[in-house]
Amino acid sequence: MMVMNPYPTPLGLFPGFIARQTETLMIKEKGISLSGDSFTIKTVGGQPVFDVKGNFFSLSGRKVVTDIRGNHLFTIRKKLLALQSTYYAEGPAGNPILEVIGKFGFTTRKFVGRFISASGQKEDLRMTGDFFHTSAQICGNASRSPVAIIERDFFNMREFFLDKQTYAVTIAPNVDMAIVVAMCICLDERRTSG
Repeated sequence: MMVMNPYPTPLGLFPGFIARQTETLMIKEKGISLSGDSFTIKTVGGQPVFDVKGNFFSLSGRKVVTDIRGNHLFTIRKKLLALQSTYYAEGPAGNPILEVIGKFGFTTRKFVGRFISASGQKEDLRMTGDFFHTSAQICGNASRSPVAIIERDFFNMREFFLDKQTYAVTIAPNVDMAIVVAMCICLDERRTSG
C-alpha cells in the first residue's frame, strides 16, 4: 500500500470525509445500469463509502453522489455551453460548490478543480496525467506533491470490451475524499465523451 504525505491543512468541503490516513478507494463503474453511468465507491477492504447514480436521460450527464446512508452530498453535471470541457457540482440546495475545467491541447492535458474550502479559502486542485489510459495525479495549492493518485489497469479486457472502468485512487491524509471522487468522475466523463 502506498503511503502519501499529509496535506498541510484540511483540504475540502466535507469535514466528515477528510482522510485521516492514506486511503485507497476503488471507483467501479456499474456493469448494468439503466440510469446511465453509475459507480460504487469502496475502500480496498470492501467497505462502501459513496454511491453515484447517473441519469440516462440527462443532457448534462447528471450524477447524484450520496454517502452510504443515502444522504445527498452533491450532483455532478457537464456544463453544456462552454468552450472547454467543464463540469460542476451542486450541493443539495442547488448551489454550485465545485467547478472542474478541462484544459486540453496538443501537449497538455489537465483539469483544474476550483472550490471554496470549508475554511473559506479558495482552492485549486490541478489534475494532470495520461487521461486516455487513465492515470493521473492531483496536486493542491499548498504543495507540489500529489494529494491523490489515480490509476486504472488498462489491460483489463473484460472492462475494455464492456467499456466499464475500475479506478484505484489513493488519497493523502487531510484531503477530502468526496472532492477527489468528484474529480475522478469528471475524468471518466471526459474520457468517455471524447
